[in-house]
Amino acid sequence: MDWCHYRFRSVWDLPADPDTVYAVLEKAGEYPRWWPQVRAVTPLDDRTGTARFRSLLPYDLLVTAHEKLRDPEARVLEVEMTGDLEGWARWTVEACDGRTRAVYEQEVEVTSPLMRRLAVPGRPVFLANHALMMRGGRRGLTDLLQGV
Repeated sequence: MDWCHYRFRSVWDLPADPDTVYAVLEKAGEYPRWWPQVRAVTPLDDRTGTARFRSLLPYDLLVTAHEKLRDPEARVLEVEMTGDLEGWARWTVEACDGRTRAVYEQEVEVTSPLMRRLAVPGRPVFLANHALMMRGGRRGLTDLLQGV
């Protein structure tokens, strides 16, 4: 097992139509407004930006994300990431039972020296930290979509 390799999949059922959800998700620069663990997003150009994440652990992850795919018809967004995490992330948004299902998939290799050193003993903590981050994002997006 490669202890520095992670593959995630999160499914969010959301109270809005798919086009509305896609429109929010495609504006990555606004994620810090509704997703507490996305601390900052700084555009570098119209397809690339940097992002700083922090969940429960007192440690920031810094990545540069480059848009690989933006398909409003299929409602798919995909980025390639470099920095503390190397790999990709993808949103797929679809209608499901009168609501919207947003599926977040991510496959990354941790390159941060500290996280690599702590790869084996820290893996359960890193997984829990990621789960908390995703829960915070789902709650924040749900509140935004409900106008809270």
